[in-house]
Amino acid sequence: MTAIRSIVLGCGSYLPERVVTNAELAAQIDTSDDWIVQRTGIRQRHIAAEGEFTSHLGLKAAQAALKNAGVDAQ
Repeated sequence: MTAIRSIVLGCGSYLPERVVTNAELAAQIDTSDDWIVQRTGIRQRHIAAEGEFTSHLGLKAAQAALKNAGVDAQ
């Protein structure tokens, strides 16, 4: 029996452009940067734009992976 094998040729990622820092979050709700970092380790987060869905993020990550691998989507 023949084993089917795969090879990872490239990898890619994408983050939304909008960054929200803990300072911005703390200005909106009763908290602080220190409180958030101590409990979560998070210092900032990326927020998808209006109308930007996980499928858009995945597509951009896939395009980056293809470019990294040096192959065409075809």
